[in-house]
Amino acid sequence: MKNKLITACVLASATLFASGTYAADQVRVALLVKALGIGFFEAAYRGAEEAKKELGDVEIIYTGPTSTTAEGQIEIINSLIAQRVDAIAVSANDADALVPSLKKAQQRGIKVISWDSGVGKDGRQIHLNPSSNSLIGEMNVQLAADAIKAKGKKSGTFAILSATPTSTNQNIWIGEMKKSLSKFPNLKLVDTVYGDDLADKSFREATALIKNHPDLDVIVAPTTVGILAAAQAVSDLGLTGRVYVTGLGLPSELAGHVHSGAIHSFAIWNPIDLGYSATMLAYNLVKGKGTKTEIPMGRMGTLEVDKNGDGAMAKPFIYDASNVDEFSSIF
Repeated sequence: MKNKLITACVLASATLFASGTYAADQVRVALLVKALGIGFFEAAYRGAEEAKKELGDVEIIYTGPTSTTAEGQIEIINSLIAQRVDAIAVSANDADALVPSLKKAQQRGIKVISWDSGVGKDGRQIHLNPSSNSLIGEMNVQLAADAIKAKGKKSGTFAILSATPTSTNQNIWIGEMKKSLSKFPNLKLVDTVYGDDLADKSFREATALIKNHPDLDVIVAPTTVGILAAAQAVSDLGLTGRVYVTGLGLPSELAGHVHSGAIHSFAIWNPIDLGYSATMLAYNLVKGKGTKTEIPMGRMGTLEVDKNGDGAMAKPFIYDASNVDEFSSIF
C-alpha cells in the first residue's frame, strides 16, 4: 500500500505540473531514485519533504523506474526535461549512460546534481557522496573483521554481494574495500557477485555464495536490498551464527536479523539526511546560493566541493543490538 501511495504521489505531481497548477515562484526539484519501492529511497523522500517544509517554496517530484535500469531513468529524465523542472537530483543506475540526457537537461537550464550513486562529471554540476568513499570501503571491511571476531576466530573469509555491475557507488566502495585489505591481513576476499538490487536475485546469489564457499564466514553487502536478502538466505539455510551478514542497510529492515544473530552489526548514513541534503543543494543551485567550493545544506551544514564537483555529507554510523531498535522506528 505504501508503494502505491508514493507512486500515486509521483503521478499526481506530474499531473499538477502538466495542468499548470504549480505556483510560478516555486522551485521544482525532481528526486530521481534508482527504483521505486526501495526503503532507503523512501526514507530519502522523507528528507526531501522535510527540506520542502523548511524552505516553503519547493515542490518535490519523487520518481524512479520500476526496476534498477539506466533505460528507465533516461526515459524519466527526458520526461522531466519536457516538464521543465528547475532541478534534477539523481541517484544513478549507470555512471555513463545517463550523461547525454543529463547534459541535455543542463543545456535547457536545469540544475543537475547526483547523490548516493553518481554520474559522470559532464552529466552533473555536483555529486553528493553520503560519506567519504575511502571510509565507507574501510568500514565495510572492518564490519567483516568484527563479525569474524564475534565468531571467536582470528582470521576468516568474506564475499561481497553488490548491486548491479555498473552501479557507480558500489564499484567505488568495492575498490576501496580491496585497497583497505592491506590493513586486515587476516581477512581474505573470496568472491564478488551481483544481485542487481533485486530481492529474489540477491537471495539466490547469497545462497550460491554459501554453497560455493563452504568455509565462508561473512557476506558483505554494501546495498540495502542485498544485505536484507543475504540475511534472509542465512536464516532460511539455518546458518545463523555460522555465516554472518554485514554491510549497508536500514535499521527498520534489519532489526529482526540483528536480534536473531544473522547480522552482528551493519552501517548506514541516515537516508533522511541524504534526501534532505540533496534537496537543499538542488534548491540552492537554482537560487544561485553558495560558491564553487561551498554550498549550504541547511541543518546538515555546508558541503565542501572539490575540483571534480564532489562532496561528502557525513560519516557512516554503526548499528548493532545495542542501538538498532532506537533507529528502526525512524527509517
